[in-house]
Amino acid sequence: MTDLLNNLALGFSVAFTTQNLIYAFIGCVLGTLIGVLPGLGPVATIAMLLPATYALPPVAALIMLAGIYYGAQYGGSTTAILVNLPGEASSVVTTLDGYQMARQGRAGPALAAAGIGSFFAGTVGTLVLAAFAIPLTELAFEFGPAEYFSLMVLGLIGAVVLASGSLLKAIAMIILGLLIGMVGTDINSGVARYTFEIPELIDGIGFIVIAMGLFGYGEIIHNLSQPAEQRQVFTAKLKGLFPSRRDFRLMTPAILRGTTLGAILGVLPGGGALLSSFAAYTIEKKTRLAPDEKPFGHGNIRGVAAPEAANNAGSQTSFIPLLTLGIPPNAVMALMVGAMTIHNIQPGPMVMSNNPDLFWGLIASMWIGNAILVILNLPLIGIWIKLLTVPYRWLFPAIVLFCAIGVYSTNNNTWDVWMVGLFGILGYVFIKLGCEPAPLLLGLILGPMMEENLRRALLLSRGDWSVFVTRPLSAGLLVAAVLLLIVVALPSIKKRREEAFAED
Repeated sequence: MTDLLNNLALGFSVAFTTQNLIYAFIGCVLGTLIGVLPGLGPVATIAMLLPATYALPPVAALIMLAGIYYGAQYGGSTTAILVNLPGEASSVVTTLDGYQMARQGRAGPALAAAGIGSFFAGTVGTLVLAAFAIPLTELAFEFGPAEYFSLMVLGLIGAVVLASGSLLKAIAMIILGLLIGMVGTDINSGVARYTFEIPELIDGIGFIVIAMGLFGYGEIIHNLSQPAEQRQVFTAKLKGLFPSRRDFRLMTPAILRGTTLGAILGVLPGGGALLSSFAAYTIEKKTRLAPDEKPFGHGNIRGVAAPEAANNAGSQTSFIPLLTLGIPPNAVMALMVGAMTIHNIQPGPMVMSNNPDLFWGLIASMWIGNAILVILNLPLIGIWIKLLTVPYRWLFPAIVLFCAIGVYSTNNNTWDVWMVGLFGILGYVFIKLGCEPAPLLLGLILGPMMEENLRRALLLSRGDWSVFVTRPLSAGLLVAAVLLLIVVALPSIKKRREEAFAED
């Protein structure tokens, strides 16, 4: 304990220098803007800024890049809540209840719940990073390809529980997501699959293209299909900027659950922070609704607070495998490895002993960064809500334009803009059919990772499929997946689920 306090004191002495505070602030502001602007993700921004960090001291460079990463987690919830556009992959779940709250005039409490949940989870995640980095890394070591495959199976079955409406439709959406995820070049053989000899499909269909099409353009087409007098998205009056006492009573346990889940799953390489937001939402839907509490999918504040807490806690603890093992758990962390390499720092177990000022300075800067984000974001709630007073005839062309610019800027390719339009039409069809697009997105993201880990596990076991049930951790995850499927299929649960999702 004394060692931990001494290390944190060293970290704060490094992070509290004027230079590092300025770069933490720049990173947080940039991250928030990136999260708010649809299409520009932290991966693209960090990749663009990487050469610029060459002139900075190593600690300042990493503090700024880390600020961009967790700032984007905050900002991603803003567009998800206000205009049903997930700015980040992990904000997909936030659209389910956050957007409904905004439509009911409760955008203020939704944004505040996301901000407060994110701050608390970010703080706890950083504490976990400081205290449990080494033991949690040993746990991550236990996860081989078989365990990752089983974890992702559990994640997909969780998505069935997550979806509103028919179970059959939810399963169909997941399968469609898995199929779309297979488009592109096979990672093992290098053969192009399902590309129909279209060169633009060789790299697959990007997440941003599909998310913007299904959520953003799909909603716009649906609105424009309504008579002019019904087109106004936000008909209710705004009811205050901050959550009420009752809201706090409901969201506090949800934030605690989301934080715990995010902190654990964030350690796992391969989208732990993303999985945790879906898992947190699934758990909330499994907990009993309080009297007069809105059903999930109809503007429940817990459906905003829990996933936002989970993805922020996960984004903090995803630094654990990077700093202690040198293994980047996601694309952003892979770029952080690049930033460390530029500064002649070898990521891995030696960082803690060879560069203690960098290791503990980065951890301390995360606390400061989370405080900066809350100070920045909570006063901005009123400004963001002003967006909702803009007439829809002006708002929808702006959304269409920003989406098109955002998508085009990722690959400088007009093909992506056409694809967003195509998926927008598909999104409209899904709305008409009553299909939820969130499971499709999870299938799309997890599909390629599942395939890769399945092949790797079978390669290591020389084609022996029993590897998934002979390894205890893998078998445990598969058993949990089967139990979850049985529970969802039980007639009593099915009936209660249908009642919960009944349209108002």
